[in-house]
Amino acid sequence: MMCLSSCFTGVVIVLLFSFSSSSLDTPEKFVQCLYNYPHITNPISNVVYTQTNSSYSSVLNVSIQNHRFFNSSSKPQVIVTALHVSHIQATIFCSQRHGLQIRTRSGGHDYEGLSYVAEVPSVIVDLLYLRKITLDIENRSAWVQAGATIGELYYTISQKTKTLGFPAGVCSTVGTGGHFSGGGYGFLMRKYGLASDNIIDAHIIDVNGNLLDRNTMGEDLFWAIRGGGGASFGVIVAWKIKLVPVPPTVTVFNVSRTLEENETDIIQKWQLVANKLDKRIFLRMDLARANSSEHGKQTIQANFVSVFLGGVEEFIPLMRKSFPELGLDKKDCTETSWIGSVVFMNAGFIGSRDLEATEVLVNRTRTRVKNFKGKSDYVSKPIPVDGLRGLWRLLYDDGIEYGQLQFAPYGGIMDEISESQTPFSHRSGYIFHIHYIATWLEEGDETAQRHMNWTRRVYKYMEPYVSKSPRAAYVNYRDLDIGVNNNGYTSYDQASIWGVKYFGSNFRRLVEVKTKVDPHNFFRNEQSIPTLSKEGNYNQETI
Repeated sequence: MMCLSSCFTGVVIVLLFSFSSSSLDTPEKFVQCLYNYPHITNPISNVVYTQTNSSYSSVLNVSIQNHRFFNSSSKPQVIVTALHVSHIQATIFCSQRHGLQIRTRSGGHDYEGLSYVAEVPSVIVDLLYLRKITLDIENRSAWVQAGATIGELYYTISQKTKTLGFPAGVCSTVGTGGHFSGGGYGFLMRKYGLASDNIIDAHIIDVNGNLLDRNTMGEDLFWAIRGGGGASFGVIVAWKIKLVPVPPTVTVFNVSRTLEENETDIIQKWQLVANKLDKRIFLRMDLARANSSEHGKQTIQANFVSVFLGGVEEFIPLMRKSFPELGLDKKDCTETSWIGSVVFMNAGFIGSRDLEATEVLVNRTRTRVKNFKGKSDYVSKPIPVDGLRGLWRLLYDDGIEYGQLQFAPYGGIMDEISESQTPFSHRSGYIFHIHYIATWLEEGDETAQRHMNWTRRVYKYMEPYVSKSPRAAYVNYRDLDIGVNNNGYTSYDQASIWGVKYFGSNFRRLVEVKTKVDPHNFFRNEQSIPTLSKEGNYNQETI
């Protein structure tokens, strides 16, 4: 028995059942199990949706952020939109008893749809309504339930203080549950590190239905869920985060340069200086095809998007000294608050450039939901000019609606954090990270395949210019192309094909933690951390 009051006041966990595997039963039996579960604090019947429920499709689709999976045939048998910890505990218990896999969804941004799509019988634990945020400004901390988005977190902080923020991602509709557990980088990364570097406690429900905090889960599990992907170990229901100081004035800009404007030389210089700039400067570079100044022609455009923790009078001299090739001028820059910089960086997602309209950050519906396929890489040495020119040819491909490469600079505090401090191992030695993405609106399998193949061609082309042995990848840009688990037992060697790309030398420790806390491998998906023991694989003969 245990009581945690920090986030769920008065929740007492008592689990008297012993779990046993069985063959798959009907969804009706699973639902009846939920209704009969004796420790439900709040009624569960109103948050359970089967495929026969008239609201099933709308509940399933509301958080699907990648329309590539909108009409997937691999839909869950049941969705549980949990309102309380006991709803999750009941779902874990009944899923084990009746042969369903659990998929946990917080924001629905999983790049391969694994939080809501499964080739095996499954149930979604949807954390949409577990989104409470409790700030402690005096102690510079906050409890954030896993269903809250990072936009809701940023907005809530800004309503209480103008001098504190949090280092996480850009897209405001991303859920904190998955984002934090995979690392979570953003425009404060060079100053304060990742979201996972600033987590000081967590609440997770384990395979036995126990609600654990940092003290009761132990440091190994607490280490694992801060960058190793929480869905492999249980259901994370809340994070305690450390807020970071931000100045009252922040400077932002977004300027573009094209091939006609000596773009290639500017990009070359960016590769040399972006990771060496003052750690208060985050200067991302986005590459894509664009209309040329010559009528009817196209060109390659580089957008340089930056946030500086300080005023423009200090910022311009820093940029002119380190990166004069960009030709940045004071008129290109805008002074705003930290929360204004969040809105600025989100402009492409939320469809607003009014930096005062901070309420747009709590809108959980993206204005531009599309189909997309993403991949990732890490770079240790500048890409040579010949390599860039070959990349231009791929970006000119008019067979895709839109393709982009985002180059996010490293350096700063990322060089100072040990690669073993958390499972996120991509630290010093890298100069920038690449995010490849293709997006499209046209429906149809042929269109989808064409765009996905484009990302694969670009990825293959870039192989000589990126990290090697292993070729590193970012788990929050999940990519099933790099390797998948079996439906049943997956050996350590097989899982290492993708696992070492995401986690480097930390993968072995993640597997050891998994074997300890979930020995029968109940919490699993196509790229979940496996167990070391074949005999321990949960119910492998039936699922």
